[in-house]
Amino acid sequence: MPPEEIIQRRKLSDEVRRRLLDLIESGEVPPGSALPSERELMARYQVGRPAVREAMQSLETMQLVSIRHGERARVVPLTPRSMLAQMHQTTRHLLATSPETRKHLEAARQMFETGMVRRAAEAATAVDLDRLRSVLEEMRAEVRNPARFVAADIRFHNLLAEMSGNPILQAVSEALLQWLFEFHSELVRFPGHEDVTLADHQEIYERVAERNPEGAERAMIDHLTRVNVQGRRRSRTKTWRLNGPLTERVSRKQGRKL
Repeated sequence: MPPEEIIQRRKLSDEVRRRLLDLIESGEVPPGSALPSERELMARYQVGRPAVREAMQSLETMQLVSIRHGERARVVPLTPRSMLAQMHQTTRHLLATSPETRKHLEAARQMFETGMVRRAAEAATAVDLDRLRSVLEEMRAEVRNPARFVAADIRFHNLLAEMSGNPILQAVSEALLQWLFEFHSELVRFPGHEDVTLADHQEIYERVAERNPEGAERAMIDHLTRVNVQGRRRSRTKTWRLNGPLTERVSRKQGRKL
């Protein structure tokens, strides 16, 4: 028997959720609109209140509807940013528990940002360049203040994504940099190397200002290659500081090499 002919057994709430998703995705209940009341849904689908409430709670967990006491649930308008925000906790867990995934994130960032900066160089307007230059000057002013320097650095990269005119690129850029900052901070923070980072960003800015996609891509590759090398050095140094001396002390106490 073909799989599509097999009747699948589902919980009532799962079936209610599926039908509510159909209402939302078909546009029958557009973003910002209220869904039918609990009583209306109970009558429409011939189910009890628990099935309707469980379905609604599931949609709320998916951040597709908002529920307020005493009001009908409303469909949440989705954006690329809110879509990626739904992945944040799961991504945090994955990056926190998988060093291999953090390496993949580093590689993904390089592929993403090189393509993104090409698009920025192609699409940049005079207003865009003024804003990018302003952020660059902010980095220059904060070169001796690491926290503010990093914040301006992240804004510089996010602004390049915004210049592409693609809201998905902008949302992905923000998410990538947030994940790197939280779980791979050695790739975005370089105490003592701010002058080098500033020079890299100056080069990127100049190539974008020239509307030179190939030059902008080369400048970004050079920057990220330097970032990755420095990051790996810092990571190894941190590991040695955490493990090396302690291992030596334990070895001496135990009278053997570990």
